[in-house]
Amino acid sequence: MPWTIAITGPDLAQPGLDVLSAAGCRVLFIQDNSTDAELLALVRKERIDGILARHGVSGNVIRATDTIRCISRHGAGYNSVDVPAATAKKIPVLVAAGVNAQSVAELTIGLMIAVARSIPMHDGNLRRARWIRGPSGTQLAGRTMDIVGLGAVGKRVARAAAGLGLNVMAYDPYINAVIDGVERVGSLDDLLSRAEVLTLHCPLTDETEGMIGAAELAALPKGAIVLNAARGPVIDEDALVATLRSGHLLGAGLDTFRDEPPSADCPLLSLPNVVLTPHIGAHTGHATDAVSATAAENLLRILDGKPVDPALCVNRVVLPA
Repeated sequence: MPWTIAITGPDLAQPGLDVLSAAGCRVLFIQDNSTDAELLALVRKERIDGILARHGVSGNVIRATDTIRCISRHGAGYNSVDVPAATAKKIPVLVAAGVNAQSVAELTIGLMIAVARSIPMHDGNLRRARWIRGPSGTQLAGRTMDIVGLGAVGKRVARAAAGLGLNVMAYDPYINAVIDGVERVGSLDDLLSRAEVLTLHCPLTDETEGMIGAAELAALPKGAIVLNAARGPVIDEDALVATLRSGHLLGAGLDTFRDEPPSADCPLLSLPNVVLTPHIGAHTGHATDAVSATAAENLLRILDGKPVDPALCVNRVVLPA
């Protein structure tokens, strides 16, 4: 059946378009995703069967129509979708979990090395014709990396870090993965005091928002590195800035922020011991192609009445028994 699909963005990678085209779908793009206005107008005007969400889908949009049967996220995060509103209308919210995990894991390792060896600072000095070899960098082998969240990204980070010679520990109360060489701990407190590198790979939920605050940062060993390629609000950003300024941390590598993009006066932008990237963890050609196709396939499985892996459904209570 030729479904009508709204995509909350101005484009979609070709593999995803190919999946929708092969199914005969009518595809409608949202050019302006900065507000609800265009998507809200579209769902009121057109009979939209499903939304492929490259960006947010608000409760206002969900409540404005009775035709939407699925929202499929273009990625693994789902905090930009009003899941309670979707659940109230029995609309499954699916994620493309694990598809972009390798790209995010590779960026995480890159951020860690960039902080440990002050790569941006040295690059900037050389470009200004300043041959300055100090200060000494930090060797990572033999240090302890602690991972919060042992899903698809966390597992890959663990394996890569172990390959570099780090001792790896992990905390995740919801995933019972067993990985050779990775020590599991029972609580976040058990993790922090030994975390010479703390890296976050958990979803943003009510439980995890602000999970790493002033007390948790203070519990880290002096000279620790903090990495966040998950979601910005998992860390209390003000507390992180204060801890970085105090000299307690060696530095931080951040791909995500409380506000995206951060404001021009965001203090993180002026701290020399912070390496920043603009939420590009999943922005590789391979990951973008794979995520677009997977998100489209997930959407069509629901619309065509085919079974879907419950692990991919955020609100699996709405799935048929």
